[in-house]
Amino acid sequence: MAMKEIISTENAPGAIGPYSQAIKANGMLFCSGQIPIDPATGEFVSGGVAEQTEQVFKNLIAVLEAGGSSLENVVKTTVFLADMGEFAVMNEVYGRYFDSNKPARATVQAARLPRDAKVEIDCIALV
Repeated sequence: MAMKEIISTENAPGAIGPYSQAIKANGMLFCSGQIPIDPATGEFVSGGVAEQTEQVFKNLIAVLEAGGSSLENVVKTTVFLADMGEFAVMNEVYGRYFDSNKPARATVQAARLPRDAKVEIDCIALV
């Protein structure tokens, strides 16, 4: 029988709705989308899409670690951008985090993201 474990960490922003930061099941970790909230303050980081993307990765790393995984084990990401015109800026930051391990990815422009974030990223990783 498949086991499912809810993953939660104070090192990333808490869920702002009825969902978990991540779910671990059958050797996979399914991370909910992270937005650029600094978990220490509960506020958005200042700056544009580059600074927001950096914070999103800090949050994703914290959730991955809480679930016993890491960026090296990520197999799929989805990037949501408020403005596809900022793709190049986001992509430059993204590329620093996935230098040698390049997971599958989809990138879409969303009409609006939670709390008017400029970027949100979710991922699936091996545990």
